[in-house]
Amino acid sequence: MRKVYPRGPLSYFRRSKLCSILLSLSFILFCFVFVLYQNGSGVDVSPYDSPENQEKYNEQDLNYRKLPPEINALDLFGSRRHNRNLQHLYSKDLFDEKRNKDLNTVINIRGRNKMKSERKLVSKSRQRGFFNVPKKTMIENVGDSPSSQEVTDYYNFEGYRPTISDESTETLEGPSKKLPKVIIIGVKKCGTRALLEFLRIHPEVKATGPEPHFFDRYYDYGLDWYRDLMPETNADQMTIEKTPKYFVTKEVPGRVFNMSRDVKLVLIVRDPVTRAISDYTQVASKRASMKPFEHMALSDNHTGLVDTSWPVIKIGIYAKHLEEWLRYFPLEQFHFVNGENMVKNPSEEMFKLQDFLGLRRYINDSHFYMNDTRGFPCIQKTGSKYPHCLVGTKGRKHPHVDPNVIKRLQDFYRPFNKKFYQMTNIDFGWP
Repeated sequence: MRKVYPRGPLSYFRRSKLCSILLSLSFILFCFVFVLYQNGSGVDVSPYDSPENQEKYNEQDLNYRKLPPEINALDLFGSRRHNRNLQHLYSKDLFDEKRNKDLNTVINIRGRNKMKSERKLVSKSRQRGFFNVPKKTMIENVGDSPSSQEVTDYYNFEGYRPTISDESTETLEGPSKKLPKVIIIGVKKCGTRALLEFLRIHPEVKATGPEPHFFDRYYDYGLDWYRDLMPETNADQMTIEKTPKYFVTKEVPGRVFNMSRDVKLVLIVRDPVTRAISDYTQVASKRASMKPFEHMALSDNHTGLVDTSWPVIKIGIYAKHLEEWLRYFPLEQFHFVNGENMVKNPSEEMFKLQDFLGLRRYINDSHFYMNDTRGFPCIQKTGSKYPHCLVGTKGRKHPHVDPNVIKRLQDFYRPFNKKFYQMTNIDFGWP
C-alpha cells in the first residue's frame, strides 16, 4: 500500500533526506559555536600568569597586573581569562577603580561576621585570664586590708599589660570624642545620678547622658562604638560616664582593664539595708502585683533566713563585688563616696571627689540648695534663678518595713560591711 504524506508547505522538506542532513549539520555547528563562545577558545592555552604570557604582556606594554588573590577567590568577574579580557576593555584607571570598589564592598560584607566572631573569641579569652591579667585575687596575695605599698608591688610585675590610651589618636585641632578617664561604676540606688549631675557643674567635666552599658551589654560592638557615645571634649576637659550595673557584673572589671589600666573608678555607697529598700521601692512602683518587701527579703519567715539569691539583697554585699575589681585595679584608683553624707553635706563629698580627680575645687556650697520636701539637695547652677532638682522618680517615699526584718538584714550585712571597711580603710558607720 502506498504511503501517503500530509500536504502542506513543509511536506517536501520532510520527504527530503538532504534537508534532514543539513538540519543536523546546522545543529552540530551551532553547538560547536556555543561551546567556543562559552570557553573563549577551543584550544588549550597556558594560564594567564605563566612566564610566557607574562613576557608577552610586558612586551606589549599592556600594564598588566595580576589581580589580588581575594578577587580570584571570590570570582567577582568570572573566570581568570575573563579578568584578563577586562583589562583590555577598560582603561587602567577605570579598571582599578571598579576592581577596588567591588573588592572592598564584597570583602567588607563577607568579612563582617568573621570579624565579629573573632572579637567574641578575643573577649572570651580575656575573660579566662589571658593577656597578662593576674589570675589570683589581690586579697589572696596581700591580705584583707592591703596597704598602698603592697598594692603597688603587687601590680608592678613583669609583663603587666600597658594602657590603651587615646592620647596617641587625639587631634590637636578642636574638640574630639575620647574614651572616658573616669567611670562611676555604682552602686545602684545609692545616688549615682545625683553624683553625676553634681559633677556636670564643673566646667572641666563632660559626661554622657544615658547610661552606655557598654561593658555589660554591648561589649561586642567595640571601642569605636563606645567612643562615639562620648561627648566631645577639649584637651583640658575630662570625659566621665556612669553605669551602676558595672559594679556587680563579673566580666566588667577585666573588660575595663583591657581598655585602660589608668582609668579612675568612682563608687558611691550607702547603708545596704536602706539601699535594698530603695531598690525594692523602684521595682514595686512598676509592678503593682509585687509581694511585700518582707516576703521577698526572707526565704523563710520562721527561721529568718535571708534570700541571698534575690538581686536586691545580693547587690548590697559590697565586699564580694569589690574583690573582683581589686583583681585588676589597685585601691588607689578607687574613690568611695559616702551616700548618706552626700545628702547631708554634698560640698564636702564633692571637695574630696574633685581632689581625687585632679580638678580644681569649683563645686562648693553655693551650688546646692536643700529641698526640705524631698529631703535631697538640688543644684543651684551659676546664672540660673531657680534650682535644678532631680526628676520626680528620684527620692521616692519608702514603704513601711517590719523592724524585725530590718534588724535581721542588719545582722546579715554586718560581717560583709566590716570586711568592706577593711578593704577600703573607711568606716562608713552603718549599723
